Amino acid sequence: MKIAVCTFDGFNEIDSFVAAYILNRVHSDGWKAEITAPSQTVTSMNGVVMSAQKPLEFVSEADAVIIGSGRLTQQVARDESIMSRIRVDPERQLIASQCSGALILAGLGLVEGMPICTDLKTRPMIEADGVRVLDTPFHAEGNIASAGGCLAGQYLATWIIWRSLGREAAVDALSYVVPVGQQDEYISRALETVSPFISSAREEKAAAFQYR
Repeated sequence: MKIAVCTFDGFNEIDSFVAAYILNRVHSDGWKAEITAPSQTVTSMNGVVMSAQKPLEFVSEADAVIIGSGRLTQQVARDESIMSRIRVDPERQLIASQCSGALILAGLGLVEGMPICTDLKTRPMIEADGVRVLDTPFHAEGNIASAGGCLAGQYLATWIIWRSLGREAAVDALSYVVPVGQQDEYISRALETVSPFISSAREEKAAAFQYR
């Protein structure tokens, strides 16, 4: 399972690092989440300089894609030289955005007719484009998901792991990162938040197979 964690200049450290870390707690052959960027290095909103593990073109071969957020996401979404390098296939890939990453998700034409989740600062920008924003931390339809709030990265990771390897694999990965003494509380919340969208995805897949 190849996972691209798209990260751009001005990125939010929590978004990219938390999601990538939880995903990489999975120990399965070929499973790896990698920081994917348009340049060799990217600088966070707080000045952290990070080397990309993969170029942006890696997105097209990944099995799952997370589009992270940052202070410059709106500019990225309007930059054709960057956007043209992000090639995704919602029929084959799991594709998700976090916070302002929703601007790029919308720019790629992946949210037509569906509501999304984002952070409070990005919400007016998304709504100005006619997209309905939910007052919830996570939402998914088919292979497209979005999350709102920096700490909602745990839901994106849970969704990708559960969709790919099952519930127990998601629980195992989360067990390494949740606060000691609050494991049940945190894991239960993550599962309850994501589970409705796991069930709906399975029903959609079964219906598609039935009517082939």
